[in-house]
Amino acid sequence: MDFALGQFLDLTDGKGSIFRWQNFWIKETVDDYSFVPFGFSGATSNRQGDNIDATLIFPNNELSRQWALSAVNERWLAKVKVQLFDPNDKTQQTNLYNYVGQVATGAWDETTINVRLNTMIDAVGGDIPARRLTQNLVGYLPTTSNIQLF
Repeated sequence: MDFALGQFLDLTDGKGSIFRWQNFWIKETVDDYSFVPFGFSGATSNRQGDNIDATLIFPNNELSRQWALSAVNERWLAKVKVQLFDPNDKTQQTNLYNYVGQVATGAWDETTINVRLNTMIDAVGGDIPARRLTQNLVGYLPTTSNIQLF
């Protein structure tokens, strides 16, 4: 009996729309997941037991760049289900693990688009994923060390 590894990906945008993609059965839709060629480089935890960031990798084309840019700007939510498949029987699937993360950053080169996912919460350390501090969030930085609180 042969087995293969594949993923199901749910991407949720800020409006609640869900994009469902799978990366194993080419040109087929399985359980409402359309085929999209992507890779997932994510382990659920490191040696200390806390979660680590993961990366989704897509081919670089105009369509991928458009949604990837929106995903980074709007901080979409991603859920990846890593499955063990029987390549000859779509009904034989074993869930190895689920990864839930928020789109944090993205980058592309000539051939690929990389979308990094931050872990939602570090279950061991209780850390919240890093957030970029912008002027919209914190206001202007002080220009003097003479600060008074009222």
